[in-house]
Amino acid sequence: MRLAIIAAGRLKPGPERSLAEDYLTRAQGLGRSCGVSRITVTEFGESQAATAAARMAEEGRLMMAALPPRGFSVVLDERGKAMSSTAFADVLRRHLEGGTGDMAFLIGGPDGHAPDVRESSGLTLGFGPMTWPHRLVRVMLLEQIYRAITILAGHPYHRA
Repeated sequence: MRLAIIAAGRLKPGPERSLAEDYLTRAQGLGRSCGVSRITVTEFGESQAATAAARMAEEGRLMMAALPPRGFSVVLDERGKAMSSTAFADVLRRHLEGGTGDMAFLIGGPDGHAPDVRESSGLTLGFGPMTWPHRLVRVMLLEQIYRAITILAGHPYHRA
């Protein structure tokens, strides 16, 4: 299965980018052993439209255009379902075993996702009710992807 992270907002050089790259490298290395063949990151600049609705719509169009055809999409949103790391690993396992070819994770800009983007997703995932900056969400998502892969591979990283 191929994983894609599609994000509004670009990571600038700094600690968040370094950490994101570290988790991405780790996840790609171990992922091959459990069926995750590739992890890509596609990022777009944040929209400069005049209103929040217009910004969300513009970013949504870019994200939807970047989705792999017939892939399963996961929207990250503060209203999304909170789940444990093992439950998240189970989601990946079910898709791996079910033959899903592509899974995409969508990270919105400061205004969040357009309603049609949320409604078209297969899963809306939240890292709790707090609002997180996209820079940290990307790091947290990549860490959780890496953690899920370690759970699937039987690696001792996850100790719960």
